[in-house]
Amino acid sequence: MFRPAAESLSISRVLLPEAWRLLRLVLLGPLRLLRAHPHWLLDLLAWAGVAAAVVSLCTPLSAQAARIKEVAQVQGVRSNALTGFGLVFGLDGTGDQSTQAPFTPQALNAFLQQHGITLPPGVTMQPRNLAAVVVTADLPPFAQPGQRIDVTVSSAGNAKSLRGGTLLGTALRGADGEIYALAQGNLVVGGAGASAGGSKVQINHLSSGRVPEGGTVERAVPTAFGRGGQLQLDLRSSDFATARAVVDAINRAKGAGTAQAVDGRVVRVRLPADPAQHVAFLADVENLEFRGERPAARVVLNARTGSVVINEAVTLGTCAVAHGALTVTVNATPVISQPAPLSQGQTVQTEKADIAITQQGGALMQLPAGAKLADVVRALNTLGATPQDLLAILQAMKNAGALNAEIEVI
Repeated sequence: MFRPAAESLSISRVLLPEAWRLLRLVLLGPLRLLRAHPHWLLDLLAWAGVAAAVVSLCTPLSAQAARIKEVAQVQGVRSNALTGFGLVFGLDGTGDQSTQAPFTPQALNAFLQQHGITLPPGVTMQPRNLAAVVVTADLPPFAQPGQRIDVTVSSAGNAKSLRGGTLLGTALRGADGEIYALAQGNLVVGGAGASAGGSKVQINHLSSGRVPEGGTVERAVPTAFGRGGQLQLDLRSSDFATARAVVDAINRAKGAGTAQAVDGRVVRVRLPADPAQHVAFLADVENLEFRGERPAARVVLNARTGSVVINEAVTLGTCAVAHGALTVTVNATPVISQPAPLSQGQTVQTEKADIAITQQGGALMQLPAGAKLADVVRALNTLGATPQDLLAILQAMKNAGALNAEIEVI
């Protein structure tokens, strides 16, 4: 409906101040509140973080997504170990001692004969600037002649240091005795050492080093990849649930019947009929994601270092544990027996040994049942035991039926 200009102007005079007042309230209200309470925003952010943490803890954990290449490998696509025996020259008097490492002069004599140098009969060489070494390398899958690989050099005798040495041409052989690579180059030793006047200082290991790209591939290893129209995926750990999940992921992406699980570790996959598509097909399969099931409950104990590793599937039943410490202390005190003056006796030194046994009694503590990893860790921490003590406690809990997990000692 059309309004006269005078009436519209009067309405604008009433509405504009009211709108301006509301706009100032909306814009300046939070600023005035923040000025009056400077910690209001920080408190709000802190409470938001706590709420997010509570929500994340209350949310049930689901299995994490993993790619097929992280849990399986293609059968036949692997590296091959190569080994060789050679000599390192150019050491600064830190090489092998011929009397204690007689194979070093023999290796040097054979090396000289290969180059047309024959020593007179009865001549024994005792050089200190070379060392006999063992050379190892890994030949990657599909490596072709001419490609470079890294080699590792380790002392085979009693050389003090390989620092500054040069590895001469060494043939690297496979398990079949054939030569697959040749190694040669300057060593890189990640250590240093010095000795003088009976004192010695050493940092890291000096009797081994590496030659980056010091090996040259001379022969390729034949592979059966793509033959027969099938390939086999070998799971890194035997698990039927993981094998089923891998098969389902491949069949969803490449069609039903493409993959089939043979057992808990082997999955057979049908390749495309066109050999030119095999590489692209396998690249797609390796990058497929799937959600695996929870692993089997397992506790890994390292008896040498006292390390204890528990996975998330471990659960704990209600039990009571009492653990005490037994300490044996042996103190040896030298005792000197002096003879009487002018008695023609001799001074005798003996030792007096004091042995003390201290046993600390442990109170019987009840551990509640725990269905999560955090509950298991919290229950074990209440014992106050060291990692070495946990080795015996966990094994005893397993025998008592309170630890629902498999124990593996490494």
